[in-house]
Amino acid sequence: MTEQRFSSQVYADRLTRAAAVAGEAQVEALIVGPGPDLEYLTGSTASTFERLTALVVPASGAPWVVVPRLELAALRASAVGELGIDTRDWVDGEDPYALALDGIATGAAVAVSDALPALHLIPLADRLGSAPILATPVLSRLRMIKDPAEIDALRRAGAAIDRVHARMGEFLIAGRTERQVADDITVAILAEGHTEAAFVIVGSGPNGADPHHEVSERVISSGEVVVIDIGGPVAPGYNSDSTRTYAVGAPSEDIAAQVAILERAQQAAVDAVRPGARAHDIDAAARDVLVDAGLGEQFIHRTGHGIGLSVHEEPYIVAGSDVTLETGMAFSIEPGIYFAGKWGARIEDIVVVTDNGCEPVNTRPHGLTTL
Repeated sequence: MTEQRFSSQVYADRLTRAAAVAGEAQVEALIVGPGPDLEYLTGSTASTFERLTALVVPASGAPWVVVPRLELAALRASAVGELGIDTRDWVDGEDPYALALDGIATGAAVAVSDALPALHLIPLADRLGSAPILATPVLSRLRMIKDPAEIDALRRAGAAIDRVHARMGEFLIAGRTERQVADDITVAILAEGHTEAAFVIVGSGPNGADPHHEVSERVISSGEVVVIDIGGPVAPGYNSDSTRTYAVGAPSEDIAAQVAILERAQQAAVDAVRPGARAHDIDAAARDVLVDAGLGEQFIHRTGHGIGLSVHEEPYIVAGSDVTLETGMAFSIEPGIYFAGKWGARIEDIVVVTDNGCEPVNTRPHGLTTL
């Protein structure tokens, strides 16, 4: 079956850019195993076990693929088939590592994707005669700058998860457990256009003070604050990730006031996004608002993370990062405040850097929503 993916020209352009960036990094070749990097370059969602599957992208010359013959049909369903990439298939008993390195000089500088397991990395290093380096700096540089097709996919993902948040009044009702609410959200994520529910966080009351709480059998009570952080991929594999904070019944004035400050912090970070700003600046924009309001100690994580084929990828919006923002970068802006044993709140949008600011792909109300 043909995999859902972009046009073959999108992948051809990416392969050309990957070769160019490898050359700039003085790497003779990239060896990319199954995972998000391979999906980015070819549209293939192949998986690897004990048999080597790898895309080899030389800095100069045409790329090739090494694949077990029993996986050949699946790989050809990706852009590999349409682009006519040289496919070196093999059967059990043959040496796939020799096929991967054929044409690469012994001792050459080779970079491997971070998802390639040691099961394959060590035999490649033995035959190469030197230890490969990580291709992450090369590949992350490509993946950080989203092309128009990726941005369109992120918009579709954002709209789909917004539709789920718009239905929260159906699910988030006092007397239900977090797990019951999460089960309904999971169904809605699929119904609203995602291919799967990658994660569902329902943090009610004190559980909302744990940023990575998932779900439990805790019963939600009237008057409680609930953090809902949800997301998943839409075809061809680009993810949504959006958090809103809800009150089941009227919240206290104190809670409402503190969430209003959090809303200002999140908006300050969104307003700070523009080409040329540093990732550190965006984190500081949100953090400064909370610190000034006496809530700095309640903000216990970074402000955001990149998103695309992976839910978490570069760039990371964190204190100390000197990554300079460029048009096409996409990441979350998600400050939160957490009061251990009591309650928590988080507001999260995905934004795409534009020529003069940013485009949020999530448009649901940001303040404390009372259901």
